[in-house]
Amino acid sequence: VQLQASGGGLVQAGDSLRLSCAAFGFSLDDYAIGWFRQAPGKEREGVACISSTNGATYYADSVQGRFTISGDSAKNTVYLQMNSLKPEDAAVYYCNAVGRGYDYWGQGTQVTVSS
Repeated sequence: VQLQASGGGLVQAGDSLRLSCAAFGFSLDDYAIGWFRQAPGKEREGVACISSTNGATYYADSVQGRFTISGDSAKNTVYLQMNSLKPEDAAVYYCNAVGRGYDYWGQGTQVTVSS
């Protein structure tokens, strides 16, 4: 059972990135999926999540209108499309799957945004 986050990189302010969170050994359809991020010296914060029940999405105020979370059941993958990136979006991004009494975390992917 594993969650694998990928897609991070170094971009300039205003650019876009798409992060992927792929699940192995279980179906993401049965889990609520969240993206979190942690910048150096700061606490981990929730960025976006998507419900397994009805597909409802939630976004932190700081990313509302710029980030979009979505899922692809066929690929067992959840994405985080990040547009209009800002230097303050730089962090290690983690995906998290919660459901059926389990709580899984991916290994994190680094996003660096230069101004």
